[in-house]
Amino acid sequence: MFVSDVLGIESAIAIVIVLLSVPLLFYALSRTRTGHKPNLRPLPAFDLLAGMSGRAAESNRVLHVGLGMGGISGPDTAVSLAGLTALEYLADQAALSESRLVVTVANPTLLPAAQEVLRRAYAHQGKSEIFTPSQVRLLAPDKAAYAAGVMDILEGEDPLTNVTIGAFGDEYLLIGETGAKKGLEQVAGTDNPAALAFMYAIADETLIGEEIFAAGAYLHGDSESVAGIIVQDWWRYLVVLIIIAGVLWQTLL
Repeated sequence: MFVSDVLGIESAIAIVIVLLSVPLLFYALSRTRTGHKPNLRPLPAFDLLAGMSGRAAESNRVLHVGLGMGGISGPDTAVSLAGLTALEYLADQAALSESRLVVTVANPTLLPAAQEVLRRAYAHQGKSEIFTPSQVRLLAPDKAAYAAGVMDILEGEDPLTNVTIGAFGDEYLLIGETGAKKGLEQVAGTDNPAALAFMYAIADETLIGEEIFAAGAYLHGDSESVAGIIVQDWWRYLVVLIIIAGVLWQTLL
């Protein structure tokens, strides 16, 4: 009896991919830890994020980071964790430059997680005394109410930047339009196609789909994240080769 007969062809393929990915990941990780630096394709959104905290400190203006509607449970967990990864970098830079940082969340499960990210970032820079849990604000679990809360911050607290990375939907149109009218630097990212259409049209730079999950590799440069990016690229190359081979097979035979 074949595995595919028991689990189904899709599950069997997924298991094979996972089993093959494990040794590939260890190989890529060993290469990155021994000094091999892969050429990651440029993502301008991460370049813009890199200097935001410094510019906010120089202008004495607020850096706003919105993590959207998701939480640490349910279907939006992965995209919410990606937002926390970006927040970790921005919080570390904000603590270093002592720039003002305001974080907004809609889901109660994301509130303590975001507060812990900030607490660790300020402690890492030896600035624990200037961290306050109130820097992370729980606005509302309703989309329209959350958007209204963010819009109030963008209008009333004179931020320099508006970073929105996480689970967003149509409510981003209200948030992004307010930021655009105020002339804010805006970086946005999500895995929701409906919101991506608005983000691409409004934000200065957009992280599209899986690009948001590369934050660890691009912003932190840690070996594990970089190795994961390498393995994903290898699988992409293999899929492209299979598609090309299939097309040639059907065309020539």
